[in-house]
Amino acid sequence: MSDSIQHAQPPLAFIPPRLNPLVLRIVQWLLPILLRFRLRRWLPAGISHIEAENVKVLVDLYQQFQAGKIRFLMAFHHPEVEDPLSMFYLINRAVPRAARQLGIRLQYPTHSYFVYERGMTLWAGDWLGWMFSRIGGIPIHRGKHLDWSGMRTARDVFVNGTLPIGIAPEGATNGHSEIISPLEPGVAQLGFWCAESLHKANRPEQVFIVPIGIRYHYAEPPWSNLDKLLSQMEADSGLSVQQIDPSAVDNREKIYYQRLLRLGEYLLSEMEEFYRRFYHQNLPELTGMESNPSTHSNQLLLARLQRLLDTALQVAEEYFGLKSQGTVIDRCRRLEEAGWSNIYREDIPDLNTLAPFKRGLADWVAQESERHMRHMRLVESFVAVTSTYVQEKPTAERFAETTLLMFDFISRIKEKKIPRRPRLGWRQVRMTVGEPICVNDRWSTYHSSRQAARQSVTDLTQDLQKALEKLISV
Repeated sequence: MSDSIQHAQPPLAFIPPRLNPLVLRIVQWLLPILLRFRLRRWLPAGISHIEAENVKVLVDLYQQFQAGKIRFLMAFHHPEVEDPLSMFYLINRAVPRAARQLGIRLQYPTHSYFVYERGMTLWAGDWLGWMFSRIGGIPIHRGKHLDWSGMRTARDVFVNGTLPIGIAPEGATNGHSEIISPLEPGVAQLGFWCAESLHKANRPEQVFIVPIGIRYHYAEPPWSNLDKLLSQMEADSGLSVQQIDPSAVDNREKIYYQRLLRLGEYLLSEMEEFYRRFYHQNLPELTGMESNPSTHSNQLLLARLQRLLDTALQVAEEYFGLKSQGTVIDRCRRLEEAGWSNIYREDIPDLNTLAPFKRGLADWVAQESERHMRHMRLVESFVAVTSTYVQEKPTAERFAETTLLMFDFISRIKEKKIPRRPRLGWRQVRMTVGEPICVNDRWSTYHSSRQAARQSVTDLTQDLQKALEKLISV
């Protein structure tokens, strides 16, 4: 692939947060432009409007934070890459405006530190790391087991920082505004660590985690651009392009659903044969599912998809010598850790001092590791896919989300490491601030034993999951 890794790399350096008021001011000034004009294919379409609900909760939290009474973390749903911009708008625009309306004076800035994935700078460029550092970004090397530099910094900022902190507990985008992926335990663990540090220091602050829901919808249903995208994908896949009669409004959802179903079945069949033939995987025909025809078709497709994802992960795990255990997300993280360890070589002090032969072997390992990680990248796009997401609610948004996930899949196969998604139309955002969860109320249980601590983290993670699911269902 044109942008694939060809050589072993030195370890990724930690980028410490260096909050710079001038850079923050500039980004705040540029925010409306960043939201609206994200020039991509077909349309100069971005976010045209953001609606924020229950912002008073954040105003109250910021007021207490600035008075030294509490520490808090914002845990937000992460369906799209635009989420950080939406969060930036919420805390830098909506919160100050709501405070003024309530007659509450908050200190400038009403901003936050935030955690981002260190790998973002690999595809976006070093400039992103520089900018994120200056506006409060804390990088976490997601594919690295226990990234102590990132975790220590996030923990210290949570306890001692002049601003609160924001984290996406899902760990990655899932492409679904109306589905919350299984949460990773890091947010809950940070909450208890913060409470523990405050307790040891005899500090009186209470610790809160506030869930924030994010949902996107199109200002106008983008059926025309959706048709163009499906036509492109059909052509790229080798299928005949299906023409849609613009006047067939009454039957539109059924037509688009059948197109998606046809394309999905074709891609599944091609990938099953790919793994059978070239990776010698046993993928027999699936039979024996009984129910009505439409449910049978959906259940069968989902069963085939889940089996395909498991097969792709097994192929990568076999190469890296890993066991196939845990959730799909757990397996993806272990594979990412193994791949990055082979590419970003912490075990080699200086790659430039290697003999040409050894450097060639190191490059070879990096290339093979990157190629095998591609199996995992395909899986990442489909962790939140269900059999009835579109059928149970055939909105333009759900059609678009599912189609864009399939676009990502096809683009990765076409050797584009980070697909550039087309923008189908102007979108609007609805952000809902939930009720804060008090970590201190759970501290005594967490502190009682190791087993109780693990269970407390699990319980808090589950409660946060339920809170986020409730916020996006409203």
